[in-house]
Amino acid sequence: MSNDAVDTAADARNASQAAPADAGDAGYSKDLKGRHVNMIAIGGAIGTGLFLGAGGRLHSAGPALAVAYLVCGIIAFFVVRALGEMVLYRPSSGSFVSYAREFLGEKGAYVAGWMYFLNWSTTCIADITAIALYTHYWSFFTDIPQWLLALAALAVVLAVNLISVKWFGEMEFWFAIIKVAALVAFMFVGIFLVSTQHKVGGETPGLNMITDHGGFLPNGLMPVVIVLQGVVFAYASLELVGVAAGETKDPQKVVPRAVNSIMWRVGVFYVGSVVLLALLLPGSVYSADESPFVTVLSKIGVSGAGDVMNFVVLTAAMSSLNSGLYSTGRILRSMAMAGSAPKFTAKMNRNQVPYGGILLTASVGVLGVALNRVVPDKAFEIVLNVASLGIIGTWISIMVCHLAFVRRAKEGHLTRPNFRLPGSGVTQYITIAFLLAVLGLMWKDAEVGRKTLFLIPIVAAALTVGWYAIRRKQDRETDREAAELSK
Repeated sequence: MSNDAVDTAADARNASQAAPADAGDAGYSKDLKGRHVNMIAIGGAIGTGLFLGAGGRLHSAGPALAVAYLVCGIIAFFVVRALGEMVLYRPSSGSFVSYAREFLGEKGAYVAGWMYFLNWSTTCIADITAIALYTHYWSFFTDIPQWLLALAALAVVLAVNLISVKWFGEMEFWFAIIKVAALVAFMFVGIFLVSTQHKVGGETPGLNMITDHGGFLPNGLMPVVIVLQGVVFAYASLELVGVAAGETKDPQKVVPRAVNSIMWRVGVFYVGSVVLLALLLPGSVYSADESPFVTVLSKIGVSGAGDVMNFVVLTAAMSSLNSGLYSTGRILRSMAMAGSAPKFTAKMNRNQVPYGGILLTASVGVLGVALNRVVPDKAFEIVLNVASLGIIGTWISIMVCHLAFVRRAKEGHLTRPNFRLPGSGVTQYITIAFLLAVLGLMWKDAEVGRKTLFLIPIVAAALTVGWYAIRRKQDRETDREAAELSK
């Protein structure tokens, strides 16, 4: 037996002996296969942040954007590796909310869970808005109102999520296949163009695209620093691996493989793609209004490049919407079982799907449909700001939770798996400091980032009011039950 197999067996034994159960984990099927979880990890690492967002970032930051993607990718890897270690300790569909409850108390689980819901419910609005905008690209759909397309997208993905977790897994698997295939095809084209010195838009690709157009930092360091917020958000949803582990039969084998593969995916797909884009055209040629891949392909005369890439980014947005409904349903159920979310979000249908939580997230999406009807031009920008706060809050909560997890292990209360966060004791603080720094850097962006920061006191106040309202309700129920028992 190999060392990896021995370690996996030991991790499974330790988990079964030491880890307490979470009431929110009862009742789920285990229908997600290894290929589903692997592709969920890939889907989380590749999205519109690369396919669409890289164009505007290349224009402002230049080739140094590749370093920004690499640094943020390493931070994202630390977060997912920390979560993966806790998953092997105790697989849970409640994921980091369940671990926060165990190591930080119910208040920690409450904050982590609702920040995650804030992220995904607002991302849901952004996704259906994006889907409607991408669909309008084709003339066949231009006469259909944006809000109606947004509603149709929400209805389709909601239906798939409510049927069964297997349908969710299959949908996510094929979405990821499309995204990976598109990236691989582009990278082959890009490598061919660079290696053969084939002209792109009248320019000869190669290092001269960097050296002759302002160098590695054509606009200085500050634009690179400012784009970090958007780059971090591009990696949002990597934590889905932890949620999906609760519905797979063999998480001890599947999760380490999926988590470890994230690092090379970041290197190849994100950093590799940005490096190729920088070698093919000057950064100033790219723009936020067009996918950088479409920019390159149109420059070499590939007909239909816009249609193909529009389909890919449409797929990426559908994938994100699919993931958001799935994950929030599981997180809300874990919270509801502990009294930190509405009771109806704990309900499961006959297909073992937590439909209550999924419908709550979808209901916020319906508000997004209304937003698309009232202010279609502003809907995407409004909700994306709120979502960025949610994902930074979620990632910080995972690292704080892992610090408490490690402390409990040192005190002898539990046994850590052999699959561990590298540099534990240091990397958690580096990650937290980096994420807080990204939050602070939003102030530099007066147009969008500063407005986002002004939302923090509002979110904090809402969480505080919600917590005390929930506690009072629980206290009344406890008193009522005690009175009935005393009769």
